Formats: sequence, C-alpha cells, structure tokens
Amino acid sequence: MSPAAAREPHRPAPAGDRRGFRDALGGEGVSVIAEIKRRSPSRGSLRAGADAVALARAYEAGGAACVSVLTDEERFDGSAQDLRDVRAAVGLPVLRKDFLTSEQDIRESHEMGADAALVIVADVAAGLLGPLHDLAFELGLDVLTEIRTESELEAAAECGADMIAVNQRNDPKDAEFTVEYDKAARMGPLFDQLGPGIVKVAASGIGVPGGTTMAEIAAAGYDAALIGEALVTAPDPAEALRALRCSVPVRAGAG
Repeated sequence: MSPAAAREPHRPAPAGDRRGFRDALGGEGVSVIAEIKRRSPSRGSLRAGADAVALARAYEAGGAACVSVLTDEERFDGSAQDLRDVRAAVGLPVLRKDFLTSEQDIRESHEMGADAALVIVADVAAGLLGPLHDLAFELGLDVLTEIRTESELEAAAECGADMIAVNQRNDPKDAEFTVEYDKAARMGPLFDQLGPGIVKVAASGIGVPGGTTMAEIAAAGYDAALIGEALVTAPDPAEALRALRCSVPVRAGAG
C-alpha cells in the first residue's frame, strides 16, 4: 500500500454531555467495544428478545470500554430506542451501529444521543466520506470508520478518519457471510504507513470458537476489539467479557 496522505479533520470540542468514545479506547493494551444485537443476517437469532439495558449493564460490569448498539430493525432487531435506553442506563460511551450513508443519518445519530457513529466506507459515496466525518466532528461525535480492504483503508485515512475498524467479514454480497479470521492480523501493519493518531479496531469473528483470539488482536497492534456474537450468545455476558479481557492485558471501562 502506498502511504496515504491523511487529511487533518476539523474537530471542535465535543458538545456538553458527549462521552469520548475514541478517548475511551486510548492507552495501553486492548479495549473491548461490547455489542448489543439480537440477531444477524449471517447467524439468524442470537439472543431473541434480549433486554438492551440488561446487556449494557452486564457489559459495564464486565469491563467494557464502550458499548455498540445496533439500531437497524430489519436485519438486527435493533432500534433507536435501544440506544437511548442504553445511553441513559450506563456511563460508557455508546456507538450507533447502522448503515449510515447521509448527513441526515449523522444528524439523527446525534439527536438520539450517540457518542459515536459507524461509517462504512463501502456504503458511502466517495465524495461524501469527508463531509460525513466533518459533520460528525462538528456535532461532537466520534466516527468509527469501517473498512474491509486495503484501498478502503487508504480512502478512510484520506477523508480524515482517526478511528478505523477492520471488519474481518467478507463483502456483504457474499452469500456465505464468510469471515477471514486472519484479516485483522494481516492488515495491522498497513496502519504503520498512515502515521500516528489512528485508533485501530478489529471487528467480526473475535472470541468465537475457532475464531480470532484477543491475543492475536493484541499481537497485531490493535487498540480495541469490537465483539458481539461471543458476548451476546454467552449464558453470562459479563463473565464472558471478563474472560476475554483476562486473556490479554486489556483496559477496564468507566464502570
């Protein structure tokens, strides 16, 4: 990968009650972004009827640094109300995870109380990547920019992304929903060409049987792991999170 010229984003001070999502992932070790989702297109039902607030409180007790809330109803059985309820119930920064492709989506994320918004590079028109990041930063939101490929990593850096998630799941058009469990490790060194200041996040297939381990994520230099299925399907999500955190040196959350 040729070195990408990262654009310096305009980042005013966060608005009053915003919790620093990106800041919560800083420091030594590997943080955990614990995800709330009841189902997924690839696996179907994961925890039908799950109480979003109860899960969030379990994650906080288990040492999560941040919480990710799926707000897409059709594919994940989530809702904007889940995010509002979780934000009110715990002290952790909250990510709105959804298919956000427009400035209106970013404004809605701000209005529902999110501390950060997910922007998937593959879903957004190239000319909108920069403006979406700028708008989020102006509203006091952090942005978790999701990439799957080397070219998308370059595009993310060029638009001013400062928190980038490597999604190990293949192209969403892949009918098999396959996960490359070594993708995060393979792509980790590419971040070195982008310069300092980018928070690196690994996502998908972490902590599941036969999947990517926390030790592998740590060895590849990631700051955080976004973990959903391994926690949502566990009989005791808080204990499952503690076990993952204990497998490598990781940071506790705010709770």
